[in-house]
Amino acid sequence: MKHHVGEHKAKKGLIRIEFDERDGIAEHVRITGDFFMHPEEAVHDLERKLEGHKIEELESLIDEFFAMRLDVEMPYVNVEDFKIALKKALEG
Repeated sequence: MKHHVGEHKAKKGLIRIEFDERDGIAEHVRITGDFFMHPEEAVHDLERKLEGHKIEELESLIDEFFAMRLDVEMPYVNVEDFKIALKKALEG
């Protein structure tokens, strides 16, 4: 099992994505940082969406999540910021 961690400093706030990779599948996905997201449980919804999926699907799942969740407000942080944090996690 491999552990991935990636951090990205957005305009206001740090996004940290952390997960384990087992057989190419993401497990124990944690998204933390000092960014603001409303509603608060949206972060956990995103973690659950990524959980149990193939590593190469994660980026498009992030896109899909934010395309569908129009209720989510994230001042100074955008979808790209999450994708950059993910890319760094995968490189690291």
